[in-house]
Amino acid sequence: MYLHMLTVKELSAWLNIKPSTLYLWVSQNKIPCRRIHGLVRFEPEAIQAWLDSFSPTSPAKPPRSSRKSSEDVDHLIAAAKHAAYTSRHGETITPSPRTKEEQHGAR
Repeated sequence: MYLHMLTVKELSAWLNIKPSTLYLWVSQNKIPCRRIHGLVRFEPEAIQAWLDSFSPTSPAKPPRSSRKSSEDVDHLIAAAKHAAYTSRHGETITPSPRTKEEQHGAR
């Protein structure tokens, strides 16, 4: 039985990642591999199983919204606005004079 083992170059092309990333993952034992006389090789079936392990087993359901959660959000927004805006918010500020004549007034 002949088993084709992938090289770092072949697997990096398959996964579309840099070879240096693969070497890092190998050193951190994050990816299944074989070390053969100092060479790193990958079994395609083991890599496919590893990739499949990142897929969720069932589709994630969106959280159900309830009236209580929307009231909580409204409360959080109101609290944030209260914290951000002071009682002086919206107060009219007199602009500073722009020219020397305006600063000293018309004589």
